[in-house]
Amino acid sequence: MTETGSMAKCTYLSGEATMPRTTQLRTYTVRDGLLDEWVERWRQEIVPLRLELGFEIGGSWVDRERNQFIWLISYEGPKSFAERNADYWASPQREQMNLNPDDYLVRTDDRVVESVA
Repeated sequence: MTETGSMAKCTYLSGEATMPRTTQLRTYTVRDGLLDEWVERWRQEIVPLRLELGFEIGGSWVDRERNQFIWLISYEGPKSFAERNADYWASPQREQMNLNPDDYLVRTDDRVVESVA
């Protein structure tokens, strides 16, 4: 997984440097029989913490035929996406979830995407 914007210039908002916006398209193949449970835990536990940490969720979808969960996540702020993502994983709130993605996901595909519109 790579991150865009590592060579791009920072912008300044309110006098504070802001890293370029990074958006990831994430596709997760979920274990048989756990798609709905994964979606519920994602909505109730993951999304609120992501939003609290400054991430934006651009949408989420399920592909029931392939047992996949697809979502867009973006971040633009004083840290890089990778740094802020590390903050998410290291947070006490994330630890308290007692949610191991390996219990639900058999494959993940995270791609950095750029808007063309």
